[in-house]
Amino acid sequence: MSPTPPRLATRLLHWFCPPHRAEELEGDLDELFQQRVREAGLRQAQWRYVRDVISLMRPSLLRQPHDYQTHSTNTIMIRNYVKIAFRGLLKNKVYSAINIGGLAVGMAIAMLIGLWIYDEVSFDRYFRNYDRIAKVMHRGIFNGEVFHSEYNPAPMGQELRTIYGDNFTHVVMSSWTADHILAYNDTKLTRKGNYLSANAPDMFSLTMRRGTRAGLKDPNSVLLSESTARVLFGDTDPLGKLMKIDNKLDVKVTGVYEDFPYNTEFRDMTFIAPWDLYLASNNWVKQAQDNAEWGNFSWQVLVQLAPNAAFDAVSAKIKDIRLKHNPEVAFIKPAVYLLPMSQWHLYSGWDKAGNLEGRIQYVWLFGIIGVFVLLLACINFMNLSTARSEKRAKEVGIRKAVGSARTQIISQFFSESLLVVALAFLAAILLMLLVLPAFNEIADKQISIAWGNPVFWIISLGFCLFTGLIAGSYPAFYLSSFQAVKVLKGTFKVGRFAAVPRQVLVVIQFTVSVTLIVGTIIVFRQIQYAKDRPVGYDRSGLITVAMNTPELQQHYNALRDALRQTGAVVDMSTSSAPATDLNSKNTGFSWEGKDPNFKDYFGTIAVSHDFGKTVGWQFVQGRDLSRQYASDSSGMILNETAVRYMGLKHPVGMQIKWNDTPYRVVGVIRDMIMESPFKPVTQTVYILNYGWANVINIKLNPNQSTRESLAKIAPVFRKFNPGSPFDYQFSDQQYALKFAAEERIGKLASGFALLAILISCLGLFGMASFVAEQRTKEIGVRKVLGASIMNVWLLLSRDFLLLVLIAFGIATPVAWYFLSNWLQKYEYRTDLSWWIFALSGAGALGITLLTISYQSLKAALMNPVKSLRSE
Repeated sequence: MSPTPPRLATRLLHWFCPPHRAEELEGDLDELFQQRVREAGLRQAQWRYVRDVISLMRPSLLRQPHDYQTHSTNTIMIRNYVKIAFRGLLKNKVYSAINIGGLAVGMAIAMLIGLWIYDEVSFDRYFRNYDRIAKVMHRGIFNGEVFHSEYNPAPMGQELRTIYGDNFTHVVMSSWTADHILAYNDTKLTRKGNYLSANAPDMFSLTMRRGTRAGLKDPNSVLLSESTARVLFGDTDPLGKLMKIDNKLDVKVTGVYEDFPYNTEFRDMTFIAPWDLYLASNNWVKQAQDNAEWGNFSWQVLVQLAPNAAFDAVSAKIKDIRLKHNPEVAFIKPAVYLLPMSQWHLYSGWDKAGNLEGRIQYVWLFGIIGVFVLLLACINFMNLSTARSEKRAKEVGIRKAVGSARTQIISQFFSESLLVVALAFLAAILLMLLVLPAFNEIADKQISIAWGNPVFWIISLGFCLFTGLIAGSYPAFYLSSFQAVKVLKGTFKVGRFAAVPRQVLVVIQFTVSVTLIVGTIIVFRQIQYAKDRPVGYDRSGLITVAMNTPELQQHYNALRDALRQTGAVVDMSTSSAPATDLNSKNTGFSWEGKDPNFKDYFGTIAVSHDFGKTVGWQFVQGRDLSRQYASDSSGMILNETAVRYMGLKHPVGMQIKWNDTPYRVVGVIRDMIMESPFKPVTQTVYILNYGWANVINIKLNPNQSTRESLAKIAPVFRKFNPGSPFDYQFSDQQYALKFAAEERIGKLASGFALLAILISCLGLFGMASFVAEQRTKEIGVRKVLGASIMNVWLLLSRDFLLLVLIAFGIATPVAWYFLSNWLQKYEYRTDLSWWIFALSGAGALGITLLTISYQSLKAALMNPVKSLRSE
């Protein structure tokens, strides 16, 4: 007759387990009991049977029998899940720190990227009429390439109002946002602002702090931003106060509006002056508008669609406006269209085929990076949880044996995952608070955490739930699949392929990490490639001062003489644009041998004498413009690209006409990079003309410190230009701004890459420590049999190195594909050298070795006596 289990234990089983499970479980437990009788004897089997049941039932002893279906049972069950989870975290501190730390870093990165993406996609949404505002644009085909332009002729606004007025609520003429000098009594400052039509405040739905939006109807008025008004007038009421713009225009403050947010197109527009004032103070602008000069494209036109109008439909109506007024440009197939405000920021450029592109590619890029970095952190959790499955196998087996359904076990593991995610979320918030200032500086943002916004907390809760489900899904379903009988019999084995999913996840981690490393190297290599490009002039010690006031234009020669006498200035000149900007391009040039079908297009810069010596341009042929030759008043300088563009072999001495005005070529210079350093240089001509001067170029004495030179220059400017502050810009700093967007992306990408590698290494460290712990006795036996420390190190390291090599093999073609496509948008670009991929792979292998070597060497150096003592 077979021995029977203790009756008390059987009664406990029927007392605390659901009736529908008690009989089913009794059979499994009886089989287990009989096996133990055969292996260890009756008394030992009875004792272990009772101990297992009581230990499992202990939490249930605190409640009344048969209350498992009540609400309180569920509450106690959840509380027990949390308690077990906390005990597990405290018992395995290293793994807990890796899990929580990795998840915290991953969640912090994902949340930062999420805030950055939200800031990008919400750009310009401050304006209430956001979905109805547009720019008037021009599109055409010139020499086989599609071009787009936001420059418009002065009559465009009136044309849209009179002929197409039914389609628009507002049509606004606008100058370009530029630096101007604002003065009130002794307070003088330089601020950016615009001249706009009187209905612009209504279109922009300005939030007025003082005055009304109708203030611009007075042609001698100005609207100030709140911050600018505070600087100029302090705490006094600015309404009705008289002030000056550029030391020549007397205007009255008729309104103060709320500062535009940082994530708007017009964030730098700190004052708005009337378009009528702009016309009255610039005769050439008034003539262009009154005389309907459709060939002068120098302004911007903004519109707000009528409620019943659509962008595509209105664009189709106005498409042929330019062709109607300029039929001679039919060869470029010109078309006028509207670009909605929703596309200004994210679609701010066009590819060679004329398709919209821009920052949207970075939104997608960083969104993908955020998802993958969070995935890396979740992979760590999955790997470490499943790697420790053998230690939790008996727990799962006993729970199943006493009646726990698989769904309950899955719920337990998900609750543990959510607990880890909740702790990681708190750590991620702290990390975000620490790094947000630096992140804003790098990303050129003013992002903040909206603590008081319920939407933020709802999204955060959803984010935590999503992360918890992703991180806990694989462990929950994997561990809950263990069979109770096999586990409790001791016949459960994880199998030789149990580690394959974890190895796949490690490969995914390092594939992402290696791809990010390669991408970061390429971005910075592209930036450095453009920085090393010869610029064609000397930026060192070169500063520019805007000629905003009539005093600078009227007393230029006296100012030049006074500055040279200080010894702080070597050379000085004027030009229509600084050396770092090409703001004027024109057609209408003709020369001997020009193909009648060739359509010309040149950058055009007006300079004064000594411009060449001031900026240090480099001559290839001929000479500089000189005061010694009276004929140089009609002289012209060409750059190398212009010579090739025109097909000239001996350009010096040739006559070139521009709109029937003859010029004589006196010299050819090396190309000056005045636009993007990533693009080819535009064919450019330089003519002698003082009347177009917009900036003063000053070359500082290299034998004096910059601070000393500026201290000598400032009093001279204040003497000749007393109504304005001495504001200047360094040309090398202005040139550096041309790399700002790429450098910003590179810094962000490198930061994300480093953190992705950190997360991967945390997981690798945890896996290595677990493997070393699992194989402690094996290592002890090997050392007793004569294995060296190097043998043991190789034993524990080679599997991980193989995984990294596989990841490198996958990452290389992936990175090659995406980065080669990214480089295609730059006409002046670096190449994808093989050594970049080799260096990235070597770096990944080195990082892997450093990460796992600590645990490998620690296991290899352990005394085998201690390892084998339990045997």
